[in-house]
Amino acid sequence: MSVVTAAAGTEPVEPHKLLVDGEVREVSVPALAPRIARGSLADLPYDNARQDPDTPLFSRKGPEGEWYDVPAGVFAAEVHAVAKGLVAHGLQPGDRLALMARTTYEWTLLDFAAWAAGLVTVPIYPTSSAFQTRWILQDSGAAACVVEDPEQARLVAAERRQLPGLAHLWAIDTGAVELLRRAGERVSDEAVAARRGLLTPETIATLVYTSGTTGRPKGCALTHANFFAEVDNAVRLLHPVFVSETKEPPATLLFLPLSHVFGRMVSVGCVRARVRVGHAPSVEGDGLLADLAAFRPTFLLAIPYVLEKVFNTARATAERGGRAASFDRAARVARRYGQEASPSLPLRAARALYDPLVYRRIRNALGGRVKYVICGGSPLGARLAEFFAGAGVEVFEGYGLTETTAASTVTPPRRPRTGTVGWPLPGTAVRIADDGEVWLRGGHVFAGYWDARRGAAVPYTDDGWFPTGDLGSLDADGYLRITGRKKDLIVTSAGKNVAPAPLEDWLRAHPLVAQCMVLGDDRPYVTALITLDHEGLSHWRRMRGKEHLALWELTRDEELLAALQRGVDDANRLVSRAESIRAFRVLTTDFSETSGHLTPSLKLRRGAVLRDFTREVEEMYPAGSE
Repeated sequence: MSVVTAAAGTEPVEPHKLLVDGEVREVSVPALAPRIARGSLADLPYDNARQDPDTPLFSRKGPEGEWYDVPAGVFAAEVHAVAKGLVAHGLQPGDRLALMARTTYEWTLLDFAAWAAGLVTVPIYPTSSAFQTRWILQDSGAAACVVEDPEQARLVAAERRQLPGLAHLWAIDTGAVELLRRAGERVSDEAVAARRGLLTPETIATLVYTSGTTGRPKGCALTHANFFAEVDNAVRLLHPVFVSETKEPPATLLFLPLSHVFGRMVSVGCVRARVRVGHAPSVEGDGLLADLAAFRPTFLLAIPYVLEKVFNTARATAERGGRAASFDRAARVARRYGQEASPSLPLRAARALYDPLVYRRIRNALGGRVKYVICGGSPLGARLAEFFAGAGVEVFEGYGLTETTAASTVTPPRRPRTGTVGWPLPGTAVRIADDGEVWLRGGHVFAGYWDARRGAAVPYTDDGWFPTGDLGSLDADGYLRITGRKKDLIVTSAGKNVAPAPLEDWLRAHPLVAQCMVLGDDRPYVTALITLDHEGLSHWRRMRGKEHLALWELTRDEELLAALQRGVDDANRLVSRAESIRAFRVLTTDFSETSGHLTPSLKLRRGAVLRDFTREVEEMYPAGSE
């Protein structure tokens, strides 16, 4: 049995397995951190300021691009001042404060200030439509909303007739934080202390709305205890990430949306562990690369899309310089190195040869100091995980949902197993139901949907398990493998069950592919709709002298289609013949949140895609096809 050493001074953690008919059907890992008996997340800034006021908790980017530190004592004072401002505006304990902004220092400041004032925060994606925004504000009963800029303020203001409970609307870019700070000058310190004193671990901290792939988003009520169970066990398990083993203090640059529970959990965990945090508003463009180079984090929180971009960009750069063959050899070496627990001497020598030529450039693209990446949101895939491990960046892959305060499983340190999402987070149990559905139980699992507070049923089994809607399996050592969503399962006309996710995830890693949707429900065979990656396509056109071709011409170009077919053939090796993609169509438009084909967390809205591309789908199934 594998053993994980979670942190200095902690006992080894060993998964407990339950066998049914010789198969592992349930696995659990005991908690590393004690259950919080009193207090709340609102106490964290105050505790940090009292215990270590000078430690840098944040770094902020100045107007000239320079980064300056915000010590724990300064952050606590700012939280306290803004909390007094929220009290001054008449917000009552338990009122909901909506936050609609990109990933910024002010987002985190307002989050903790709201908790200090006894409020419940409600994140809204800054890219949300007017309808989505109105629905979340209505359903949560938000009494106040803070947006980032005047454009978002106008969007919310246009909906206020239908939001009678929304008493306040503030914009960060027009001075919301300073306005609240000044308003709070007439409120006593004791008033905030009293608000904090009302909070318990079981108090709802936030309503985080699901992305709504099949309908209206649902508000997940996450308590302060849920966050403590999640972050305290994660910090202890991933000890090398959050607690430096060298003289180099840990630091991370957050660029994923704080509106998503994944980014939010890591943000709270960093405040809990006193890890220095910077904020970058977007994963797009050259700005992120510049911020990474200037901030120089030691670990990152990422989704597979980011790591795919880093790899594909590096490969494209090598190809432009005539070094594609060398890069590909280096990639093969890195993958072999990443697969081996004890690499051979020749393999170590080959890796050393390519380190200054290839791997160091990969690490430099991430800022130069990154040793760890915590990756979630969707499966990363064995190829990329092995490559980054071989390149000197350890990837901790995890699996979780909004309902589970982010991660429920995670790659155990120094025990990676590619193709899986690791073991249960300490304090968590995973069960595989009879139909293959993944069930979860633990202190991080939510209190219920917001509607449940108005009489709807809490979505648990009779014996206290939360059914996730995901399909998966446990291997002999208790590692979880996710194979897809129950509702996404394709059943062909021949009765073959096909999980589309593995095929889609593999194809999305292709440098020419932006998005992919596999289909075939009640059809004779499996097919796919593919959209093209803008950067990958631009590089491909330059290298082949085809810049003059229009996009619609490229979707019919034999050389491009052949390159995509090779990618499809590679993906088909994952599955049986009956599950393989037999035909595909390349679309001239991309799936996006704006088009309505993706959720804010980049999940496919399959119904919308099928509705809008009916003709392309039917072309793949001509009359009489089998």
